[in-house]
Amino acid sequence: MKRALGVAVACSLLSGPALAQLAEYGIEGIWTVSTRDAELRGSVAADGKHMVWGSDRAGGPGGGDLWQARNQDGRWLDPQPLPFNTTALEAEPMFSADGRWLYFVSDRAGGAGGRDLYRVAIRDDGGFGAPERMREGINTRGDERSPTPSTDGRSLVFASDRRGGEGGHDLYRAPLDGSAAPVPLPGINTAADEIDAAWLDGGRALLFSRGDEAAGAARLYVAACDGSKYAPAEPWKLSFNADDGYTRAPVVDPSRPAEGTVTGSARSPKAGKSDIYRIVLPTVRGQDGCLGGPGG
Repeated sequence: MKRALGVAVACSLLSGPALAQLAEYGIEGIWTVSTRDAELRGSVAADGKHMVWGSDRAGGPGGGDLWQARNQDGRWLDPQPLPFNTTALEAEPMFSADGRWLYFVSDRAGGAGGRDLYRVAIRDDGGFGAPERMREGINTRGDERSPTPSTDGRSLVFASDRRGGEGGHDLYRAPLDGSAAPVPLPGINTAADEIDAAWLDGGRALLFSRGDEAAGAARLYVAACDGSKYAPAEPWKLSFNADDGYTRAPVVDPSRPAEGTVTGSARSPKAGKSDIYRIVLPTVRGQDGCLGGPGG
């Protein structure tokens, strides 16, 4: 992935089980992925050959669409809207680790209410099947957002403003086989909006966003599991991850596991309203016990 316009460097200093490290970042796909429009949540396929993200750019059906670009010689090329976009919202995509599924959010007709979670099968030829709405219990009459499947394909972390939470959007985990109801992530949720969780250290730590969505404010935080719950989260000190900004949507790049993407607006490099940036992920170590069993 080409780091056009150079690479900026910011200091990421975390206490407790986290560590101090330099967090490099650079804009992703200038004028292809990151444009003058608003982009959100770039997910790279496991083979590194495709990226899908959300955008409000012209060229799709409207309402916010999913776009895909292909990688050639380290550059993102040929951005195209996905064929299952509608005039409703499609956003917040995420490839599964095995490359078989693309998860996303939509408020299209036929849902349980508000924004729902969907997934679409990826065929062997790279095409897409028909979108499937995720099961009841994951989807509710409220808004569900930011689907993030685990690397083993067994679990899904997502955000929801359903009844019974701590307030705003909260983060939940659910088995994809339907064997149990979604449960809140222990120690994470507050009266603010928690969304966009990325799994670190096999789920023993999380990189996620917290803020006030109605006010357009969000900031990335890191939390490590202490054996029963995620310990109090610390802001990740990426230079443009400020308390008065809007930085969110961390995604691990499975083709380069030490790296990922986030959405935000740095002073430089900068393309538009919100851009997708490539980052070096924080190296955080936690304990088992926060996801219901050994290794989780």
